[in-house]
Amino acid sequence: QVQLVESGGGLVQAGGSLRLSCAAAGRTFSSSAMAWFRQAPGKEREFVSSINWSGGSRYYTDSVKGRFTMSRDNAKNTVYLQMNSLKPEDTAVYYCAADSRSGRASSSPIGYDYWGQGTQVTVSS
Repeated sequence: QVQLVESGGGLVQAGGSLRLSCAAAGRTFSSSAMAWFRQAPGKEREFVSSINWSGGSRYYTDSVKGRFTMSRDNAKNTVYLQMNSLKPEDTAVYYCAADSRSGRASSSPIGYDYWGQGTQVTVSS
């Protein structure tokens, strides 16, 4: 069992930065792949970034490459998403997800069996 709690969302102007955190409770965190997804109003949930169990492999959707950085601290059971140069199109609810059955990062939501409640990110123009 893994429980995920996101924090760090908020309102920011375009060009600004935010850092999202996802705190995990559960024994399997350090062996789990983790990911961030987002869902904008009226749109489907989309992949943002993922990281393998060790943090050695990270993946990003094209629209955030060079602006977002995902990292993890297994000692603190926490993953982060540093978001820089934010754009209005980044506005969405951001969800943290864990794949407790695999340490290999994936961009598909199917493989993630635990999800947080989401945190709202709003970027004003």
